[in-house]
Amino acid sequence: MTATAWSERCKTLAQSVVEACALAPVAAGPGALSKEVLKHLPEFSFRQVLCRGGWYRLGGVVDSSGKKVADNLEQWAEAALDERDGDMVAVLDDHAGSGLKATRLHGRTHYLVAPAGSGAADFLQLEIEDLQESLAHPLFDRDPVPASLDEFVDPRQADQAHGQPIGLPFYAVRRLTHVGDILARMRTQALEPQPIHRFVADWEQSSAGHATDLPNHWVIALREHLDRFQQTITRANPVPAINGEAPKMSAREGTSGLALNEALTAFDRHLGYPFAWYFHMLTTKAVPHWVARTVAEDAAAGFAYLPERDLKIVKNWLHKPYGF
Repeated sequence: MTATAWSERCKTLAQSVVEACALAPVAAGPGALSKEVLKHLPEFSFRQVLCRGGWYRLGGVVDSSGKKVADNLEQWAEAALDERDGDMVAVLDDHAGSGLKATRLHGRTHYLVAPAGSGAADFLQLEIEDLQESLAHPLFDRDPVPASLDEFVDPRQADQAHGQPIGLPFYAVRRLTHVGDILARMRTQALEPQPIHRFVADWEQSSAGHATDLPNHWVIALREHLDRFQQTITRANPVPAINGEAPKMSAREGTSGLALNEALTAFDRHLGYPFAWYFHMLTTKAVPHWVARTVAEDAAAGFAYLPERDLKIVKNWLHKPYGF
């Protein structure tokens, strides 16, 4: 399937996921969400591999009785400021004593994946947000007076904890993408491949890629922004699909030979696939960079404990390092 075809199909599939989100109660847990997704997309074997939480974004505006005034705080604030020709003091005077409050959406992101091709990056990645709207800070009658729009909508000194909940928690589709399609389109953004392209290529050529599938152990975090030519630029970072922090490698700098081999083997065993230490060296920094140099030095001295394909990847990285 072409990149354009995958892009269009993902849009269609996402509509089915919207229905699944509406039917799956958050209180029933992520297992119920996964089952509902499978009901609506039976042709794909979606399963959850990671949940990332602890974030929030701006919500809307409510009055003193809790009635919703606006769903989008930023748009509401920009419109109020435009009405007063950018005069923040005038806006504050207009609404003094109104009791209006901002809300926040506290959330977690559930990552579900499904195979969709033969390559390492040929899989669908579904991101579903688990959201709870809650009261945040008062918009007016504050001290000190906000000096900018950013400080008005999201003051740095405001309490980041959950306030009083507004309504029930709910699911919302954030993104459904074919990762291979996204990475292919990203290649057109620059002459040189981005780090994520090298990461996937290294995975395919390594013992890890021969032993297991990439989405069993990694999801791809995507970010987009507009460049100075107003073109959309996408950045992608691999995120390990593990609960909590990555394990720390036990060996200290200066360790080599058999002791280093045992430490790397233990690290890989903990993660569940070979050569895991290399990919975590690039991403989580659980493995320091000196390890790659020492592995190559051990091989040059005649103690090569890595398969040749993995040793080649390490040497290529030493010649031209990259990371995230």
